[in-house]
Amino acid sequence: MAIRDKAGMAFDAWELIGGLEVALDVDVLVGAYPDRDGPPGTPATVRAMLAAHRIRAGAVASLRAALFDVRSGNDATLALAAPDDLTASGGGAPVGFVPVGVVDLRDPVGAGREMDRLAAAGVRAVRLFPDEQGVEAGFPSVRHVARRAARLDMTVLTGGDVRRFWQPFAGLEARVVFLDTHFYHLGDFLVAAADEPGFHTSTRLLNSPDALETVAAEIGAERLLYGSRTPHYEPLVPLLRLATSGLKPDEVAAVAGGNARRLLG
Repeated sequence: MAIRDKAGMAFDAWELIGGLEVALDVDVLVGAYPDRDGPPGTPATVRAMLAAHRIRAGAVASLRAALFDVRSGNDATLALAAPDDLTASGGGAPVGFVPVGVVDLRDPVGAGREMDRLAAAGVRAVRLFPDEQGVEAGFPSVRHVARRAARLDMTVLTGGDVRRFWQPFAGLEARVVFLDTHFYHLGDFLVAAADEPGFHTSTRLLNSPDALETVAAEIGAERLLYGSRTPHYEPLVPLLRLATSGLKPDEVAAVAGGNARRLLG
């Protein structure tokens, strides 16, 4: 894929990416948003998109669960855990899905019950959709879910503005990946994460020239997880940023899946 720089010159992104592969993408969705244009997000098309970008597995959550019906959406996600016959580009192992549960923050009592059910089924992570569900960081439901996740030893993947959504997870020894950390808000994430060793961030929106390097220098590359939001975002952008970063090879490997494997099992 050719990309043009600020001067209008085309360059080959894949030449810059080189041999980088992602072992586990922490931010993958199946399904579609009914109120916006976008891809259908079928499992087959999502696997194909991951494969085309050398992403070998994705931590996948259901938009159906987030927007319509939690239980049936989560059950469909659990059924996707076994890879199908679509292999990664160039052959090799099938593109796999690691199931991530979803809860409805508008129903905190039901959310707790669903987390218990998911944990009993072996699910290691739960994803929160506060923006889509119209929930703010200060709502009691968010703190309730945060506490339940900590008790169940589940990792939380959460959307929302990190400047607000760090607060419900503070002081719980919780493992949290903030999926929407923007490089404009990186300083706020860093000062919050300095006191919370379980706080991590996706790389999806950390596309400034020094964002990844700053996180590695301040709190360690083990707090960074590659995320793409396939198929509703362009996975090439965070892939290119990671490949051209100043991180050491072992740090790149950790960001490209090692850290996610540690958190999600």
